[in-house]
Amino acid sequence: MTQDSVTYRTLGRSGAAVSTQALGTMTFGAEADEATSHALLDAYVAAGGNFIDTADVYSAGVSEEVIGRWLATHPTEANQLVLATKGRFPTGVGPNDLGTSRRHLRAALDASLRRLGVDHVDLYQLHAWDAITPVDETLRFLDDAVTAGKIDYYGFSNFTGWQLTKAVHIARAQGWALPVTLQPQYNLLVRGIELEIVPAALDAGIGLLPWSPLGGGWLSGKYRRDQTPSGATRLGENPNRGMEAWDKRNADERTWRVIDAVTAVADEHGVTPSQVSLAWVAAQPGVTSVILGARTLEQLGDNMAAATLALTAEQLDRLTAASAPDIEDYPYGVGGTQQRHRNLGGGR
Repeated sequence: MTQDSVTYRTLGRSGAAVSTQALGTMTFGAEADEATSHALLDAYVAAGGNFIDTADVYSAGVSEEVIGRWLATHPTEANQLVLATKGRFPTGVGPNDLGTSRRHLRAALDASLRRLGVDHVDLYQLHAWDAITPVDETLRFLDDAVTAGKIDYYGFSNFTGWQLTKAVHIARAQGWALPVTLQPQYNLLVRGIELEIVPAALDAGIGLLPWSPLGGGWLSGKYRRDQTPSGATRLGENPNRGMEAWDKRNADERTWRVIDAVTAVADEHGVTPSQVSLAWVAAQPGVTSVILGARTLEQLGDNMAAATLALTAEQLDRLTAASAPDIEDYPYGVGGTQQRHRNLGGGR
C-alpha cells in the first residue's frame, strides 16, 4: 500500500478520519522488541496509515511506553495520527485495580497518558463490560474525560449487543457524549457478532474495529490440515492458545472449508490468503478500520496490501457462504428471522 492508495472512513459517528487499516500493538514489548516495534510504526505511517491501537495491559504497559518513545521522536508524524488505547483489565493486584469504575478508569487513563507521553488520546475504549459498576457511573466518567480534553471520543470492546444498546441509550438520555466505536473479534471463522452485535452497532451509528481479522493466523494459509503447527508461529509456540487453539479448530470441518475458499480466491487474484481474509472483513457492513496484528515487517507489508484488493461481489458471496456459521432455527435461523419481518402487502 502507498499513501496515494490509502482510503479513509469516519471513526464511527465522529468526524475524525482514519485509514481503513489500523496498526494493533499488542505485540509491542513482547513478540516484537522495541526496535522492531518502531520499525513497524515507521513502515505503517510511511504507507499512509494513521490509526494506532494499544491498551494499558499490552505487555503490562510496555506497549504504550514503546509507542510513547516513538511519538516523542516523530512529532510531525504524531500530529497526524489518531491514537487509541483501552482501560478495564487488571493493572495491579488490588480490588480497585480493574473494572470500569470512575476510580479505576481515572487512574488507568492518567497512567496511559503518562506512558504515551501525551496530554490526550483520540479514542479511549473500555476493554470489556464490567458487571459490577453501574453503567451510568462509567459513562459519566467518559463524558467528563471528553469535557476535560483528556479524550476526544470513546468506544467499547468485547461488548454484546444489549450492553452496547444500553450504554448508547443511557448516554443519549443523559445528554452525555455518545460512543463512536466497538472493537469486537470478527473474521471469516468468527462471525457470531452478525446475529446481534452488528445490527446493534448499525442501529446506533457505531463503527466496528475488528480485532483478530486473521483468526489468530488461521486465515493466513500457513497451517495445514492435521499437521500440528511448529516453529515461530503463535500456534507453533503455544498450540493451546486461547480461542484459536489448534485441536478445536482443526477438528472442525468448517475451518478447512473456509480456508479452502480463501485460498481459492487468493489464487484467482495472485495474492496471499491473508490479503483476501482482510479484504473480506473490511467490506462488511459497519466496519470502520481493521486492526492489523503484525509481528514482523514482512507480515505488515503483506497485510497492508489488502487495502487495495478489490474482491468481486461473487467472491465476497462465495466467502460468506463458505464461512456461514451453524445457527439454530430459533431465534437467529430462518424460523426466528421470519417472525421479525412482515410482508408490506399484508398476509403471513
